[in-house]
Amino acid sequence: MANSELHALLELLATPFTDPRTLVLFVLLVAAAMHDVRSYRIPNWLTGGGLAFALIYTALVPPVYNAAWTWAPAGMLLGFAALLPLYLLRAMGAGDVKLMAMTGAFLGLQGTVFALLFTFVTAGLAAFAYAAWHGVTRRMLGNTRRMLSDLAVASIGGAQPALAPQPGQSVGRLAYGVSIAAGTIASVFAAQLGLI
Repeated sequence: MANSELHALLELLATPFTDPRTLVLFVLLVAAAMHDVRSYRIPNWLTGGGLAFALIYTALVPPVYNAAWTWAPAGMLLGFAALLPLYLLRAMGAGDVKLMAMTGAFLGLQGTVFALLFTFVTAGLAAFAYAAWHGVTRRMLGNTRRMLSDLAVASIGGAQPALAPQPGQSVGRLAYGVSIAAGTIASVFAAQLGLI
């Protein structure tokens, strides 16, 4: 790689840190991940404050030329709606849903789609790493198979599925805020590099 190409790459990677919207998003995501790791909770002041900032800042400084006023609310609603079913099935906490809604307000509709995809991949990799580290991969895969089977049977029969594993079957708990932070940050950089 030539010196000029390296300089251009470094400049491209630094761009998210020069945009106040992205810089604030990254700070909030890292803070949420740290809170989630420590207490398995993401504070409402963090998600609510971030959401208010994103909605107001986007209304005052549109992120893209001719962005409609619905740009941030559309991303927020997508982030919320995508994770709400997992909360209702007790597969994640309310703070995670609110964090993804806040993230969506910063990224808009298209950015939120990629952030969600990257987050799901990151969460899957984190779950496998956790299970492998603790030697419970077989039990985790069994739980996943059982939950998917129960979900299919419940959806056919019209009942509400119970996706939470039975007592003694759980393989542990992950701080999903870390996956949201890592996945979102990775998706922003991937978009900046033109990979998505």
